[in-house]
Amino acid sequence: MSGSRSKARKRAVDFLYEADLRETDAVTLMSDRIGAPDTAVVPDYTITLVEGVTENRERIDELLTQHIEGWTLSRMPVVDRAVLRLGLYELLWCPKGDVPPVVAVDEAVELARALSTDDSPRFVNGVLGRLAGIRDRLRRTLPKAEETPVD
Repeated sequence: MSGSRSKARKRAVDFLYEADLRETDAVTLMSDRIGAPDTAVVPDYTITLVEGVTENRERIDELLTQHIEGWTLSRMPVVDRAVLRLGLYELLWCPKGDVPPVVAVDEAVELARALSTDDSPRFVNGVLGRLAGIRDRLRRTLPKAEETPVD
């Protein structure tokens, strides 16, 4: 994970993961950290991702619940939930062409490989791959899909 967007995604997963563990709002958690003396600068793309996932979390979780096989959201590892939420946000809500589906899936798989269990990359790839296959149909059901700015 060497690119600036890859690092921003990793940072977003960190915020989403911690907020999920603490059962708090990820945007609030991130906002509390931004500008704190012991916190590194938070990239704009991290902010975009955390805000986007948080704003669309209900629909993201609904879609994930419909497309995960053999799991429930509450039963899967917290880091996998964070990675899947971020990956699905990039697949569906980022402006078309900004994050190609293959990039969104590959980046999520790499995050799972770096942060989670040995089985997680294949699991994340399977779930997001299925959703990427019906991406255009799903995007048509999301009125804000084309409006979300990405820095």
